[in-house]
Amino acid sequence: MIKVNNLHKSLTDEGNKRHILKGITTQFEAGEMIGIVGPSGSGKSTLLRCLALREKWDNGEYTWDGNSVIKGGGRGPQKYRSKCAYLEQNPSLIIDKTALKNVLIGQAGQVSRLRRLVGMVRSDDYMGAMDELEKYGLLDKAKLKAGNLSGGEKQRVAICRALVHGAGFIAADEPVIGLDPKTAEHVLNTLKTLCKEQDKIVIAALPIELAEKFCTRIWGIIDGELRLDVKGRRLTMDEKRSIDLV
Repeated sequence: MIKVNNLHKSLTDEGNKRHILKGITTQFEAGEMIGIVGPSGSGKSTLLRCLALREKWDNGEYTWDGNSVIKGGGRGPQKYRSKCAYLEQNPSLIIDKTALKNVLIGQAGQVSRLRRLVGMVRSDDYMGAMDELEKYGLLDKAKLKAGNLSGGEKQRVAICRALVHGAGFIAADEPVIGLDPKTAEHVLNTLKTLCKEQDKIVIAALPIELAEKFCTRIWGIIDGELRLDVKGRRLTMDEKRSIDLV
């Protein structure tokens, strides 16, 4: 069980303080795939980065199974950051390295800076990476440089990287934007399977129609506030209006 209590986040621009997240309080657990919906600028991306411990909070409490990850501001200790993966719209792969090498090196926050710099890997890491690439239909792409992969392939490489390095929680910021419908469904089915079969947690900012189709739960955010938290299903018109989506 992961609990968030009274999460606040603000930014200061030219001396003006702007509140991005306002008292977010919620909880979620293994096996859930949560879709975040809301208008542009509502705070979806910032919330994902805060939950994945990639950005500092102003204040609030964050606990995993009753253990404090952070209390007040901060990004949390490394042992918790390594359990979280953050998938961006355009995966932050090293384009001149192969898909396999990207999986092995890992993502900032999941492995130590030294290991990322020198590319240290263990033999069991290598086998684990190859197993994950095969599982997601990428074995024949293992030796291709990341710059030569399609958008969907890059996202699946990023997912494999998260799994190899022990992530139990994946925060995905519009992971299917720019992908064709078939590839988008493939990526989302991959994430949904992780939740169902491996008890991972996935929280993703998605278009409303995809959140309704793939997610077990939907959060609606507007003006930095969590206004909607319902079981995954087609939202009513009143629910859509409550988060300014009609």
